[in-house]
Amino acid sequence: MAYTTCQRCGRPACPDCQVPAAVGFHCVDCVAQAARTAPEQRTALGAPVRRGRPVVTLALIGICVVAYLLQRTVPEFSQRLAFMPYLGAAEPWRFLTSAFLHAPGQLLHIAFNMVALWMVGPYLEQTLGRARYVTLYLLSAVGGSVGALALATATDGWLTWLVGASGAVFGLFGAVLVVLRRLGRDARGIIGVLVLNGVLGFVVPGISWQAHLGGLVVGAALGAAYAYAPKERRRLVAVLAPVVVTLVLVGVSLGVYASAGFR
Repeated sequence: MAYTTCQRCGRPACPDCQVPAAVGFHCVDCVAQAARTAPEQRTALGAPVRRGRPVVTLALIGICVVAYLLQRTVPEFSQRLAFMPYLGAAEPWRFLTSAFLHAPGQLLHIAFNMVALWMVGPYLEQTLGRARYVTLYLLSAVGGSVGALALATATDGWLTWLVGASGAVFGLFGAVLVVLRRLGRDARGIIGVLVLNGVLGFVVPGISWQAHLGGLVVGAALGAAYAYAPKERRRLVAVLAPVVVTLVLVGVSLGVYASAGFR
């Protein structure tokens, strides 16, 4: 068996262990060492570059699909997790869990939201990184519920069931708009989507424009924090920004409930 000398370490390498290089061949040990010491590739906003499928986006879609099937098959599943402003004070988990539910009898409801999530989710997951992306999604979902709480009247809107990922999706729309502008890319497509969906929220019955607005504001705020954070403070901002947004959402909710006489 013929051996070729590794261009890095000078040791012989058999044909099965040779890795082509710019000049000659490298052995597998040198290739592995080079991979460990090479600087990690990062996106324009500091997230590690990941190859392969957008696992977080796929997981979010999967959770919504499973929840939809449970809504269709398990009695009272929706009522236990859906958001109603009147119930939110005593059962605060509803602020988040409602974002994974959809109208059981309307297939287009979940289909539209999942298509929209797939449109922008993978880009944000790659650009921001998984941790910032999932935080953005979850807080935007809560922001949608808080928007519905704060902007609905206490006489009728507080007794309306709310479900759907649209608040979270609008948060992604707001974030991707800010990120695209920060990176100097064309954002007209996202602006068009926001305008169209904003109009639909006022003219189509059964759509909560309040939840859309709440998610949009939260998503844009977090997106701006992530996109414009100084390079040396990105990790700090990635922690502090969600904490600040969470405190604001909790404060707004407590204030609304207090003004309505909830204790």
